[in-house]
Amino acid sequence: MKLFFSSGTMAAFSLVGSLLAGLHSPSVGAVVQEISAKFVPDPANPLVNKFVNTTPQSGVCPNHISGTCARLGIFSLQVPGLKFRSTQPIPAGHTDPRQGATFSVPSSWRSVEVVHGHTGEREIVEMRVAGIGGTWVLPRPPGVSAWTPPEGGYWRNPWMRPPAPCTGLNVNAAGTSYAFFFWLFPEGAGACGVAPTMDIPWFEHRTVEYVYELRTPNPLAMSSGEYRGSMTYSAGPGGDFDMGDVMLPNDSAITLNFTLDVQHSLKVEIPPGGNRIVLLPQGGWQAWLNQGRKPVRLFRDQMFNVSASSRFKMQLECQYVVGNNCAVRDTTSADLVPLNTSVSLPNGLTDATGQPVQRRPLRIDGGGTELFQPGFYVERKPGTLHFEIAREHVEQMLHEGVSKTFSGDVTVIWDSEVD
Repeated sequence: MKLFFSSGTMAAFSLVGSLLAGLHSPSVGAVVQEISAKFVPDPANPLVNKFVNTTPQSGVCPNHISGTCARLGIFSLQVPGLKFRSTQPIPAGHTDPRQGATFSVPSSWRSVEVVHGHTGEREIVEMRVAGIGGTWVLPRPPGVSAWTPPEGGYWRNPWMRPPAPCTGLNVNAAGTSYAFFFWLFPEGAGACGVAPTMDIPWFEHRTVEYVYELRTPNPLAMSSGEYRGSMTYSAGPGGDFDMGDVMLPNDSAITLNFTLDVQHSLKVEIPPGGNRIVLLPQGGWQAWLNQGRKPVRLFRDQMFNVSASSRFKMQLECQYVVGNNCAVRDTTSADLVPLNTSVSLPNGLTDATGQPVQRRPLRIDGGGTELFQPGFYVERKPGTLHFEIAREHVEQMLHEGVSKTFSGDVTVIWDSEVD
């Protein structure tokens, strides 16, 4: 018999998309920022199946503490154009934090729904702001000495070592009337602030930077392509970025656009000559030719290699059909004999219930093989296609002294277009 393999429309392919970058129309006065991440399977690290944040960084991480950010799993962005400026003088030693330089950020995790542009599939991305900083400016006098503690000392600078629960990153660059600072916020932290030791006529947080953490969904359970979503943080008193009642922003919102770029791999490799299948009895034809003993079955196991980071389904297309199965046909009489086709998949690929796939029957309607999924990226692992004609049908094919030839084309489809 002859056998043809087909990968279907998506069986040997690269799936292309993108993770946090849709251009959405902002509200009036809003700052808009793009956050992107991508998943591409890595053959060198098949067990590492995570999105990689591809958002171009700006601010404290690339400029000051890249190693620390990488170790903490945080990323930094400068907010273009956003400033906070005092609307009244800030008194020395004020006891109400909201009357001075206080900082509150959305440090708790927040969920964002992202939607596949073609299939409408929905996934959840989570984000939290883990710190804030930038450059502040004030007049001289008093200049940067406005926060010098009575006991003095460079390392007592509260901008370097903020009050709990915040922590500093020991980042400091200062002149006489400006300084750069950065504070980290634990998850769910409230506000952190400092009070000057001298009256300040005005104060401006001139360049605003923040660091964030990102949680992304399991890419192996997602379809290839782009998932997009958006969320908006408010800025101002009582908002997400709340700098007190005196420090007011020049923009009321920060809108973040997210794009998830999923680029899956699904590839099936058949060894040379593997598309021609010859069915034989166990031990060959000698028992039939020499002793007239009919074979119990005719069969052939065909190996293949599969690489998969995505979900897929399998089904058959047939030249000759019997019921829900393919068949082979006698070239002279046109008699049809059912051909049982099944598949065994390598470790790492399971069915929809998480069970291993061993001799799973393949049907024309795809029943029972609607979903196979990887637990990790499977790279060129061996699987097997099993072809068999059962005993009762072998008996109807064989007659002493009569030579017959049965043949038929079978197309096996691996398809990543899973509903």
